[in-house]
Amino acid sequence: MSAIQSIEQSYTVVGVDVSADMDQYLTFILADEEYGVDILRVQEIKGWGSVTPIPNTPEFIKGVINLRGTIVPIIDLRQRFGLKKMEYGKLTVVIVLKVVCEVGERVMGIIVDAVSDVYNVAEEEMKPPPDFGSVVSIDYVKGLATVGEKMVIVLDIDHLLTSSVYDSIDNSAK
Repeated sequence: MSAIQSIEQSYTVVGVDVSADMDQYLTFILADEEYGVDILRVQEIKGWGSVTPIPNTPEFIKGVINLRGTIVPIIDLRQRFGLKKMEYGKLTVVIVLKVVCEVGERVMGIIVDAVSDVYNVAEEEMKPPPDFGSVVSIDYVKGLATVGEKMVIVLDIDHLLTSSVYDSIDNSAK
């Protein structure tokens, strides 16, 4: 095997060997469950701070922040999922993500209970989400990853954070 083939098959990220057939996911906690998002979509992780509320938006849209000149909508993921509200604490963070939508790329933030870890997940460790029929919508679940002895729910952030969220933001700006 040549050196070029070897480089193409694996690369090192912060001292961790990652094979070409592996993806990395940043995981976070919401209501004692662990969720993951593609680490390549993560732009920044910020501690919880104040936001500027936007009138006439759904309750899960907490407002916007100015992040180095970019206006970033902030979504409370607990409320988006219909989970019980919680007071924001020392571990509460905003994960700033790059989201792909109909109009191109946008930057959005999600409020989560805490950041957990970064996992390397091989393709064979990612399973499709279970089919609950029309009773439960799993459109925003990309898959379930087995990491050690636990399951991580990997989210499709593009699907989760588009359509109704953007419509709400765009309509409130008019």
